[in-house]
Amino acid sequence: MRITFLGTGAAGGVPRYGCNCAACERALANPVFVRRPCSALVEDGDTCVVLDAGLMNLHDRFPLGSYSAIVLTHFHPDHVQGLFHLRWGVLGNVPVYCPPDSEGCADLFKHPGILDFKPQTKFESFQIGSLTFTPLPLIHSKVTFGYLIENRHGVRFAYLTDTVGLPPKTLAMLQQSNPDGLAIDATDPPSTNANAVGGNHNDWNQALALIEQIKPARAWLTHLNHRSDTWQISNNPVLPEGVQVACDNAIIELQ
Repeated sequence: MRITFLGTGAAGGVPRYGCNCAACERALANPVFVRRPCSALVEDGDTCVVLDAGLMNLHDRFPLGSYSAIVLTHFHPDHVQGLFHLRWGVLGNVPVYCPPDSEGCADLFKHPGILDFKPQTKFESFQIGSLTFTPLPLIHSKVTFGYLIENRHGVRFAYLTDTVGLPPKTLAMLQQSNPDGLAIDATDPPSTNANAVGGNHNDWNQALALIEQIKPARAWLTHLNHRSDTWQISNNPVLPEGVQVACDNAIIELQ
């Protein structure tokens, strides 16, 4: 199984428009540090699945027929905005697997064009080619799924963005699955308020605590904002063994 991080940024990305923080200045000077909308590509043999559709050039980057389906975590704009152009294709049909969010985003459901939305049910697995996807409910301001993805050889990858913490049943399933790889929301730098509660995304420490509980073979922090990158520049934190900060265009091979 191959995973490509198409984007690893939180809403607004890095560089953030009009910002002159250290992370944004670095990304303006060197495109290696740019973070586009959080999304990924999962490949396994002839199966190719796009995870989330926040890239605005989705229609240019992935010609019709070059992928098997799109799988959405949720309907916030930074995860679906690429669909607004894609839907006006004149030929073909694009399967879009998604959470059961009756509101969706803007008029996508009313005018889907070539998009074939397929709402899924939490914990009920579905098949796309050689890959099995199990939707895992997350904790976010919209109906949101993470996904446990498994190929026919038993290789497992969990993709968990956007979330703050994990529901008990989701956490238990991940602990039982022993994933070979895990990508998890780590949007914010560590909170300076030890009593802070709520929020909509994990901070750095929350993400690391969940990784420690799940114990995947390898893990990547994703959905990072410019404040997190600035904090990393200043603090140069040491990560646990097997944990890395994801970057755009990084390719992972899981066997």
